[in-house]
Amino acid sequence: MRKLKKTNRIYEPDPKFKEPLVTRFVNHLMKHGKKKLAYRIFYNFLDELEKINNKKNKKKGIKIWKKALKNVTPQVYIRSKRIGGTKINIPIIIPKNLQLTKAIKLLINSSKERKEKAMYKKLAGETLAAYKKEGRAIKKKDNMHKIAESNKAFSHLKF
Repeated sequence: MRKLKKTNRIYEPDPKFKEPLVTRFVNHLMKHGKKKLAYRIFYNFLDELEKINNKKNKKKGIKIWKKALKNVTPQVYIRSKRIGGTKINIPIIIPKNLQLTKAIKLLINSSKERKEKAMYKKLAGETLAAYKKEGRAIKKKDNMHKIAESNKAFSHLKF
């Protein structure tokens, strides 16, 4: 029996900014189906971004967030495969639709590891760091790219 083709999911725009990307981010941020709480965290996070960033320059929070997501987006990831008793890391080019998902997950997971108390402050701190090309999310992305670069010889192997 043949596998079904995967269809791209269409996200509805969020209530405030009318952007489907915001809805996608909120869906990844959401826990236990509490979407209103996730939206509240996201909007507070954007307000916090603007508050922190207005001291330096007048950029909108959503523009900073989009630029940070672009900076965190990986082009390559690694899968390990067992060949002849040894595990080999094989670099795989990420399709465009998965790159954004990986970037969102990197940003959210690395912000959860921060020390601040509220989640919106954690997200704001990590997003600002990613905007400046610093922070855990950027380090994880760069580390993934370095490992992929060092194992480029195994890129011909298939999964």
